[in-house]
Amino acid sequence: MRIKTGDIIKVIAGKDKGKTGKVLQVLPKINRVSAEGINILSKHLRSNEKGKQGQRIEFPSPIQMSNVMLVCPQCSKPTSVGYKLAEAKANQPKAGQPLAGKQRICKKCKQEI
Repeated sequence: MRIKTGDIIKVIAGKDKGKTGKVLQVLPKINRVSAEGINILSKHLRSNEKGKQGQRIEFPSPIQMSNVMLVCPQCSKPTSVGYKLAEAKANQPKAGQPLAGKQRICKKCKQEI
């Protein structure tokens, strides 16, 4: 996934264009992401008992992943995400050696995310 939980994103299209927020949840099967302060919806709840008031609950609704961009932690700009293969270090022992995998990189500053 290009965007992961805990990343900072910026909205590039829609009613919340220009807002930034921290990712709370990623839903890869439906290609959506939920972030704090972005796409806030309100739900009205009826009171359960007589004499009590109902309430209005606000919550962040998922937004389409194509409408957001990742904000690079190093250069603080919205950027596309690229990948590079990480090599395993030669001086580490074989038993504790991490697997070589993909690392996310910023397309603008070429730094690891």
